[in-house]
Amino acid sequence: MHQQNLSESELIHAYINGNESALELLINTNKNRVYSFIYNKVLDRDVTEDLFQDTFIKVILTLKKGQYREEGKFLPWVLRIAHNLMIDYFRKNKKAKILSTSDEYDVFDFIADDSLSAEHQIVKEQILNDVRKLVDELPEDQKEVLLMRMYKDMSFKEISDETGVSINTALGRMRYALLNMRKLVEKHKIVLEM
Repeated sequence: MHQQNLSESELIHAYINGNESALELLINTNKNRVYSFIYNKVLDRDVTEDLFQDTFIKVILTLKKGQYREEGKFLPWVLRIAHNLMIDYFRKNKKAKILSTSDEYDVFDFIADDSLSAEHQIVKEQILNDVRKLVDELPEDQKEVLLMRMYKDMSFKEISDETGVSINTALGRMRYALLNMRKLVEKHKIVLEM
C-alpha cells in the first residue's frame, strides 16, 4: 500500500516504527495549516519560521518517545503545541494578548497579565493547570467549542463549519461552557486572582 493512502494514525505508527518518510508526509500534509495558524498570531515571517520548526521538533521528540496518545487528532495536537510555543514566545517578549470573550467576567481574563514576578508566574501556572482540569469536566460539546474558541482562536463561523452546527448553537455552547466554568470554579473553590 502506498503511504499516500494511509491515515494519519497509520502514518504515525509507521514513523514510530522507523519509516522516516511517513513523518515527511505527515508534515507536508499539515504544514500550510500550521504555518498559517502561527503566522496569523505572530505576524512575523522569521518568528513564524522559528516557531514552525520548534513545533515540529517537539512533535518529532514526542512521537519518538512514544508519548503521542491522541489517535485521529493529529492536527489539533500539533496546533496546540504551536499555540503553547507562541504563548512562551509572547511571554518572553512581553506581547501577551488578552483572551476574552465578552464584557462580562471571564475565567480566562487573568491569562493576559504579562508583567508577573517569578512568584506570581508560578501561581499563574497553577491557575492555568486548574482551569485546564475544569475544562475537562465540561460536557463534550461545550468543551469542543470552548477549546476551538479560546485555544485555537477560531471564529464562531469557523466553529460552526467545523462542528456542523449553526452559529447560534456554537454561541450557545460557548455561553453554557463559560457559565459551567464559573460554576466549576466556585464548586472547586479555585482562586483566579493573585
